[in-house]
Amino acid sequence: MIAIPSAIRVPFEQRLLENAIPKKTHWSYIKWLRYYLDFCEKYDFRDAKIESLAPFLRKLKEKNQTKEQQQQAMDAVELYFDLTDGKYPIPKLPLHPKTIYKGHAAFKDARQFSVKKKSGGKPIAEGPWENKAGPVEALRIADRGPTYRDSNQVHTIKKPETAFYGPPNAPYQSNQAKNTGGSSWQAEYTRLSNEIQVRHYSPKTLKTYRGWMQKFQTFTKSKAPGLLSTDDVKEYLTFLAVERKVAASTQNQAFNALLFFFRHVLEKEFGKVDGVVRAKRKPYIPVVLSREEIDTILTNLSPPYDLVVRLLYGCGLRLFECLNLRVQCVNFDTGILTAHDGKGKKDRTVPLPQTIIQDLRAHLESVKDLHQRDLVRDYGGVFLPDALAEKYKNAPRELVWQWLFPAIQLTYVEKTGEYMRYHLHETHVQKAIRPAVRTSRITKRVSSHTFRHSFASHLLQANYDIRTIQELLGHSDVRTTMIYTHTVKSITLKEAKSPLDL
Repeated sequence: MIAIPSAIRVPFEQRLLENAIPKKTHWSYIKWLRYYLDFCEKYDFRDAKIESLAPFLRKLKEKNQTKEQQQQAMDAVELYFDLTDGKYPIPKLPLHPKTIYKGHAAFKDARQFSVKKKSGGKPIAEGPWENKAGPVEALRIADRGPTYRDSNQVHTIKKPETAFYGPPNAPYQSNQAKNTGGSSWQAEYTRLSNEIQVRHYSPKTLKTYRGWMQKFQTFTKSKAPGLLSTDDVKEYLTFLAVERKVAASTQNQAFNALLFFFRHVLEKEFGKVDGVVRAKRKPYIPVVLSREEIDTILTNLSPPYDLVVRLLYGCGLRLFECLNLRVQCVNFDTGILTAHDGKGKKDRTVPLPQTIIQDLRAHLESVKDLHQRDLVRDYGGVFLPDALAEKYKNAPRELVWQWLFPAIQLTYVEKTGEYMRYHLHETHVQKAIRPAVRTSRITKRVSSHTFRHSFASHLLQANYDIRTIQELLGHSDVRTTMIYTHTVKSITLKEAKSPLDL
């Protein structure tokens, strides 16, 4: 594969940064650009224009690349096109002597061939091809384009001006046909990110909506955003339900993401999607553990994961709420734990379990010791939400802002050149819970959220008011909390009886 000249690679990498492409995927975009340049060199797109995208996409399909990989490759090429201001030049790269064009009908019976130098030093590929004119020798010369030689003369294979050459064995296709695919959606992705952030939605919401937008773009074959309609949405939702057989919640999530995309990014009226029924979610009965099962799991967990699980169960926290706790969130005097920026950016307070106060105090002492060691190493502090670090310059290094469950290692921030500390990652807790459940030999599907379900169910079983449980869980609607009435035994008398007979 050819190497990308530095005159192209350096501005291309800069363009990746400008378009907020995750840095861990930069190597993939560079790889696809190399594939594209190699494709244009091999199949003689020396003055390649937008017409090269369709045959390039067909080549990716022939190589059994996934739809996500094909879309990423097209994004890389579109960034390269944008970088060249619409001129789409292909750099003049040296030809490999073994490069042979075999797409023409004259070479369809090609079998084995050998490469050798003819007079003049030009690469010529010879082979036992035959046609009506007799034996054929194929050669590819950089200045003349694909040619073949029969017993009498040399013929040049010319590309019609109104057609493009595709990959080998691909038919000619007219450029005059209307092509609505292959459009760039980079501006739409940027606007989606802006619309999400201006509404202060969660980064997970941006990740989810962007993912559905990418899948929708792949389904529509990169159709021009201005030409999208509700018919495209209807076809996609039908495809998800019929072909992909996704769950009802997944289909509804896709619907909400596309609704946001149409209203706030494309600024179009979404209209009524006739012909597609929005999937109705079936009642879900959450998994609930008994108190004995929870105690068994806790005995198989090592610090600090055992304390994390005790907070999940003892306070009914979501996993990200627990890991986002800071030192200032714990108030031993009042016995209150404050969870900031929960689901929906809401704050709430919950009672601090008395049985874990001693262990929690000991854990806080270890956090203070770690903080002192970090200060000695002159680290950059912890990550703060929004622009608090700019407003309060010293806050990232203050004790009250330190994570209650700090990460083991520091994180290097390339922008500032500093090492900063993040909280314990969610996957670390999940990976710690799974072996503990296996060791406990519990025959239930247990995740970190199961402990929150158990918290609500056990309180309901202890005859706590449903509205009280709703406030502790942070639910906006009591109907969400009512699902836990199906997880405990009913003690209501079912027999119809007059109160006069009681």
